[in-house]
Order: sequence, then structure tokens, then C-alpha cells
Amino acid sequence: MAEIDPKVKLNQIIEVLDQLAEDTSVPRNIRRGATEAKARLEKNEPMDVKVAGAIGKLDDLANDPNIPMHGRTVIYRIISELENVLKVVNK
Repeated sequence: MAEIDPKVKLNQIIEVLDQLAEDTSVPRNIRRGATEAKARLEKNEPMDVKVAGAIGKLDDLANDPNIPMHGRTVIYRIISELENVLKVVNK
């Protein structure tokens, strides 16, 4: 199995966060949080630090009681992908 390129995967995740941030069926605070997580991933920090920070932010969003089911599913999928990136980076 080929290893993922963390930078390519992060760019894909950022695209999904952009889509979530523009989804009008998701509450405004969730869209704002997606934008904040994206900004965290774009920071000039070590990869593991920015990924961990984004995971923390997204975890808070996933636990919001006002988030619709499809939004929560997208957030869980993003968290899972970020955890995979973290595993590759920490090898």
C-alpha cells in the first residue's frame, strides 16, 4: 500500500473544509469553525502541530448539538483523514 503524501492530502482536506464553510444548510458557527480549522491547517507551523490543532477544533464542532447529520458526517470524515495524515507524519 502506497503512503499518502501529507501535503496533497491536506490540500484535499482544505477543499472539503471550504465546501463545508460555504454550505448554507449548516449553521453559521459551524461554517466559521470550518474556516478556522482551514486557517489552522494553512499556518506556517510544524505539520503535526497544525493537524492536531485542526482536529481539536473540528472535534468541538462535531459535538455541537445544532449541527445537521450530514455536517457531522463530513466533520468526522475530515477528522479521520487528518488522523491518517498525523500517523504518516509521526512515522
